[in-house]
Amino acid sequence: MIPRISVFPKCYFDPLVSGEMDYLAWIRSAPALGGEGVEHYDGFFRSLADRDVDPVIAAMAETGQVSSMLCFSPDFTHPEPDEQARQIDRQKAAIDLTVRLGTRYCRTLSGQARPGLTRADGIARTVDGLRRSLEYAEQRDVVLCMENHYKDGTWRYPEFAQPEDIFLEILDRVDSPHLGVQYDPSNAIVGGYDPIRFLDRVLPRVVTMHASDRSLAPGATLDDLRERDGATGYSDKLRHGEIGKGLIDYPAIFTRLARAGFSGWISVEDGVNGLDELARSVAFLKGMRDRHYRSH
Repeated sequence: MIPRISVFPKCYFDPLVSGEMDYLAWIRSAPALGGEGVEHYDGFFRSLADRDVDPVIAAMAETGQVSSMLCFSPDFTHPEPDEQARQIDRQKAAIDLTVRLGTRYCRTLSGQARPGLTRADGIARTVDGLRRSLEYAEQRDVVLCMENHYKDGTWRYPEFAQPEDIFLEILDRVDSPHLGVQYDPSNAIVGGYDPIRFLDRVLPRVVTMHASDRSLAPGATLDDLRERDGATGYSDKLRHGEIGKGLIDYPAIFTRLARAGFSGWISVEDGVNGLDELARSVAFLKGMRDRHYRSH
């Protein structure tokens, strides 16, 4: 078994969330990009009612595509108990949507790093939210994939578990075969830690991966990115770019993935500079995969 490459429309995130762009149109255009699957985001659906989900499933079938995973962003660190409970309900609904889409993998997060949130409280709320969600995930045979994330595009504040040590502590405290890691090397760089060292630490639990490549805007530094300024979305100091032409050491990553026998989905977050770039990123990852897995 070798990894499969899927595509995620990072370039159209905002118009798809707002409804300005038709998600069915994106799905019908995706096969031309060369991917082997499609990653979904729950915010691309107008609702989780049959009338809004069934057409997506039908479009996937009509175009001969499969769903790799569902990208979902719970906010388990919210300070209000009622909202914490609602976030768990949201995670359960995302698990149901994952099953309906025909995949087993659902991306999950910790929540926002709001001002005043202590490390202890943030970890406790995240662990509680994950454990309660996992009870349902196990019933539905879904794997929650916790990503070392930067900031959801719709959030005001950055990811609470963005720092490596916090992410690892949460992961170590929740031991379940239904909780794995969605490894994102670009987000490791944004978080200020080494993506290869991090991969070595979490590799036994990696079940999915996000692939992109990043570079810094002229004059920007990694310290600039780590400032928690409360801005919505990604920092303007960060540049997405074609995979293989940025800061990420993909040969080192694929050497480790192949050696470990990783066979999960690798989903491409690209296209910010055009869909032709996304297609080239897919081709790059396929070539990297084929070379490294053939040698192992």
